[in-house]
Amino acid sequence: MVRHRNNTLLRLQGFRVLISRFYWKTTQLWLCAALIVSMCLSPTTQAQQVSVAVAANFAGSIKQLKPAFEEETGHRLVTSLASSGTFYAQIYNGAPFDVFLSADNKRPLQLVADGLAIEDSVFTYALGRLTLWSSNPESIDAQGKFLRAEGWDKKGIKRIALANPKTAPYGAAAMEVLAALNFTDSMKTNLVTGQNVAQAFQFIVSGNAQAGFIAQSQLLALPENNRGSHWLIPAELHSPIEQSAVLLKKGQGNDAALAFIDFLKSPKASAIIKASGYNIPNN
Repeated sequence: MVRHRNNTLLRLQGFRVLISRFYWKTTQLWLCAALIVSMCLSPTTQAQQVSVAVAANFAGSIKQLKPAFEEETGHRLVTSLASSGTFYAQIYNGAPFDVFLSADNKRPLQLVADGLAIEDSVFTYALGRLTLWSSNPESIDAQGKFLRAEGWDKKGIKRIALANPKTAPYGAAAMEVLAALNFTDSMKTNLVTGQNVAQAFQFIVSGNAQAGFIAQSQLLALPENNRGSHWLIPAELHSPIEQSAVLLKKGQGNDAALAFIDFLKSPKASAIIKASGYNIPNN
């Protein structure tokens, strides 16, 4: 009897061992299957990060593009803002960006010539518009007569801000406008220069300048009751502000960088850019 009970216990224990091994093997199979599925998923589901150098004038637009891109692709977008010339110097000296959104096409093409960017990746993502703006609703007329007349001090205008024309395309365009309007050397003493168009904008907002040249997109980002007075400068008074993007060598193997380039060319991105105050090129 005792021997029979012992044999029964041994059989039960053996059965439990078999059941335990069965569940362990099943679990292993499920884990392997899950791993295989995860490896076969498309690249967009494998979230990566793209680091983008963005021209300062495009700050408002990239702020709107960021959540749309991240929601659509699952990738993370990290941005830095500065003038196009500043970014060119940084990238030339090894700054770790994947994509460069310049406010001109000169610097992206130069980076290609320098061997730091992918040649066939250069494209124009926006056409910028230059605006002369004052926070005072009475200062600037819609025809730009303000710039053709002296006696600004009588209007309370002591300083006119613009971006550095050596490093910022919007600053260079502003200088072309002043030359086209025969801006005299005596009047140039009223100019104050910011590192980029974002700083020029801040000079006006803070009152350090009473008027200045900014991107139309910066004006449209303001609430309507804070837009003061402005003159949307005719495009024929300055060279086209062709804002071009380029994929840098560092980003050529980054799926997130490639996805961002594709997204920037999409109808969704174009609609956001156009609503921000830019014209859309026919690439």
